[in-house]
Amino acid sequence: MRTPVTIIGAGLGGLTLARVLHVHGIPVTVYEAESSPSARTQGGMLDIHDYNGQLALKAAGLMDEFHAIVLEGRQAMRVLDRDGTVLHEMADDGTGGRPEVQRGELRRILLDSLPADTVRWGHKVSSTRALGEGRYEVTFADGSTVVTSLLVGADGAWSQVRPLLSTATPEYAGTSFVETYLFDADTRHSATAKAVGGGSMIAPGPGMEIFAHRESGDTLHTYVALSKPQDWFAAIDFTDAAAATARIAQEFDGWAPELTALITDGDTEPVLRPHYALPIGHRWDRVPGVTLLGDAAHLAAPNGEGANLAMLDGAELGKALAAHPDDIEAALTEYEQAMFPRSTKVATFQGTEVVQGIDSDDNTAHGLIAAFTDEHTP
Repeated sequence: MRTPVTIIGAGLGGLTLARVLHVHGIPVTVYEAESSPSARTQGGMLDIHDYNGQLALKAAGLMDEFHAIVLEGRQAMRVLDRDGTVLHEMADDGTGGRPEVQRGELRRILLDSLPADTVRWGHKVSSTRALGEGRYEVTFADGSTVVTSLLVGADGAWSQVRPLLSTATPEYAGTSFVETYLFDADTRHSATAKAVGGGSMIAPGPGMEIFAHRESGDTLHTYVALSKPQDWFAAIDFTDAAAATARIAQEFDGWAPELTALITDGDTEPVLRPHYALPIGHRWDRVPGVTLLGDAAHLAAPNGEGANLAMLDGAELGKALAAHPDDIEAALTEYEQAMFPRSTKVATFQGTEVVQGIDSDDNTAHGLIAAFTDEHTP
């Protein structure tokens, strides 16, 4: 295949696509808004599943590099009641299919596997437009442009490529995370570190949830989930860290102090992360020379599958293009016909999402344990 592929977005999905294309000798350029690979931290832990994310890494020829960055023991998981009692615990015995890695490390091995000039940093897209006959012009914030006949939008929730295919826009999903970190947790926050344990910890309640994960370097990374309208969060001044954490902690009045310390004792300012989603089953009619992957195609509220799906999208698209070197439309059709139902199935599967059913009266530790038991009962 001689047609160069233009990818917008150097996230995990776009980079996986670029790597698979590179493996197959297909020319590719990735345009990324960030100024460099280290322009910002890349988020926390990801569990990479053996049924999607790892399949993508195999297609990319990066399984050895992946195994080298796995954090041993982090698949351990426990469920706590609001009083801090551990009601359920699963150890990491090394046989699970969802090993944990740092997102930044995963991105690094993908970047390291590509020629140095593959990613063009500092290229924020301001608009895209069709030129006819399957050709597209991408305009960047600095006024420069690029024209391509094979354009892939891997540019996330607020994709600038999506309007070429669909009028759908993300809508607020009804929940938000407030993100905090505790550093040197075993020495500085010992009771909280003990409560979290060696892997992940979930403490649920109706309309709320505390999810914490032990990362590398003795760090506890917490996502506090609340089912509240956007106006409720807008009334909180997150530029005043003390006031914001106090207001969030107020919702957890009466919970064990080792749990609420994940909110009140944070070593970083709390960060609000509202959840948005595209309509379940979002799809489009085939348009020559352009497609989407990952959140640009099927954004959903956090469900543990987003990064894995984006990587699988990238790998499957790359494989389809390699399998149809003389027929781009056949490749894009094959990819989309598999991607649409795959993403819909994940979005509608009850039980995959950390905050699934958060408003339910059954969103309690006992309710979550019952769900786990049902899931693992033959």
